[in-house]
Amino acid sequence: MLKRCVVLALKKTESGASHKRVRMAWKVLISAPYFQPVVEQFRRVFQENQIEIVVPKVNERLSEKELLTLIDGIDGVIGGDDRFTERVLKRAKRLKVISKWGTGIDSIDEAAAKRLGIAVRNTPNAFTDPVSDSVLGYMLCFARQLPWMDRDVKSRTWSKKRAGVSLNETTLGVIGLGNVGKAVVRRASSFGMRIVGTDVVEIQSEFLDEYDVEILDKQTLLSTSDFVSLNCTLTPVSHHIIDAAALSMMKPTAYLVNTARGPLVDEDALASALECGIIAGAALDVFEVEPLPLSSKLRELDNCMLAPHNSNSSPEAWQRVHESTLENLLEVLGQHREEMA
Repeated sequence: MLKRCVVLALKKTESGASHKRVRMAWKVLISAPYFQPVVEQFRRVFQENQIEIVVPKVNERLSEKELLTLIDGIDGVIGGDDRFTERVLKRAKRLKVISKWGTGIDSIDEAAAKRLGIAVRNTPNAFTDPVSDSVLGYMLCFARQLPWMDRDVKSRTWSKKRAGVSLNETTLGVIGLGNVGKAVVRRASSFGMRIVGTDVVEIQSEFLDEYDVEILDKQTLLSTSDFVSLNCTLTPVSHHIIDAAALSMMKPTAYLVNTARGPLVDEDALASALECGIIAGAALDVFEVEPLPLSSKLRELDNCMLAPHNSNSSPEAWQRVHESTLENLLEVLGQHREEMA
């Protein structure tokens, strides 16, 4: 950890009076799990900007309780999905900026941050390509039954009974046509899939026409699609957008893919639906509680593929976000430095 870069100097004047000269310094909390391992790469930048860093142990994200013990005296944060509630933000008397590593900021109380004058920055469109690649990867695994045939052969079972399907014989329903949703559409279109979508905002007709996307209401999309990909943001409206009622609308041969936010799906309802054959399978990279509890029923289901919130995996994308997140932090701290000069 860097030593605090506050230099106090006593300068004698001709009259013998002493004046204290203070060199400005910042204290920054680094809690983003992907940024913590690369701190050394940027240590010189922190030193040049008189930044002391605090790097706590993080298990996926910091809870409100954990943040309350760390936030005092912090000027800036390079954070992940930490729970920056109003209570935490009110405790953070010196906090000037939360620079989110990545795109989603639903774990931050933006309204409270705005009232308190705390800037919230992120990197839009940070992981569009790797996440949308993951969605297509999951769909291909289900369509071609690749993981299950691999298991059969490795367990000494040589059987051709597992039936696959070509993606161009299926319909994809995309819930949320933002950056990632559009990228999923582009990829699916190249496979010849029929594509339907839904969103709470109006989507440009040029995009819909280019990729022949039909906009449907949620119920019709669910009952029509062979694959449903969740690519929407988490809001009070979208919380548990896939619940028991929504799952009952899907085809028994359909698959659900969630690479967006865990709380979009009611996991208990999903586990029941997978067990009872209400839908054929699901792939989840994100969960309501992370890490996924060991007691989760989803861990036991053969028709459910799981990943540790890592669909953003891409060294080049990570590096871009490292740099963008640090630039966002320095920009806001620099503005405050000028104001205090």
